[in-house]
Order: sequence, then structure tokens, then C-alpha cells
Amino acid sequence: MTMIFVNLAVKDLKRSMDFFTKVGYTFNPQFTDENAACMIISDTIYAMLLVEPFFKTFTDREITDTSTHLEVMNAFSCESREEVDAIIARAVAAGATTPRPPQDMGFMYGQGFLDLDGHYWDYFYMDPSHVQ
Repeated sequence: MTMIFVNLAVKDLKRSMDFFTKVGYTFNPQFTDENAACMIISDTIYAMLLVEPFFKTFTDREITDTSTHLEVMNAFSCESREEVDAIIARAVAAGATTPRPPQDMGFMYGQGFLDLDGHYWDYFYMDPSHVQ
């Protein structure tokens, strides 16, 4: 089984953890300390929130300025349009911004938010009858 760990630089770890807890995620305390937090997205998908100085120990490159650049768009499937809307509503209530309105293509519906550090999170529902 392949697991994925998306590593994201954050300015304030506690603030980011509080935000994502309000969105509905939990954290694995075994892999969480003052430098990093392991956010559980699913049984095989995790986001490692790393404070910027710690993040920089893994690379010689500059950290992306998310106020002007997009480094990645993380997209997650949902079981319904209502689930998409509920996640976005929780994120906005916790301080996220939505850079564009929901996208409704009939067979697929989605919307995203920018978290407190400017990382883009996209959630979508695709009607299973349109997937072959």
C-alpha cells in the first residue's frame, strides 16, 4: 500500500492545527511536535504541516510565496455536493478564503479554499454514473 505525505510550510503551527481541526481533520500525535504536525486526511493520505524554518532543512530552494504564487493544488474527492459545500463552509468559518465560486459542470461539482498560509485545497464530487 502506497501512502502519500504532502509536506506544507506553515508560519504558525498551532494556528494551522486549530484551523484544520475546525475544517474537520485530526492529527496523529505520534508524529506531531513543535516543528511539525501530521494531519490525517485518510488511511493513506497525510499532510505534514512544517514550520518554515524546519521545512527549509529539507531543501535549498526558496519556499513559495503563496500570496502571489500557487505551488500545488491538492484535490480531494467527496461523496456528495453537500459534503463539498460543508467542508468549504467550515473552512471559511475558520478563516479561509475562496478564490473563485463553485464550479458546476453537471457531472462534476467542486470548490476550493485557500488556507491561512495560502495553500490551495480543492474538493469535488463526481457523479459515479459518469465514470467508466
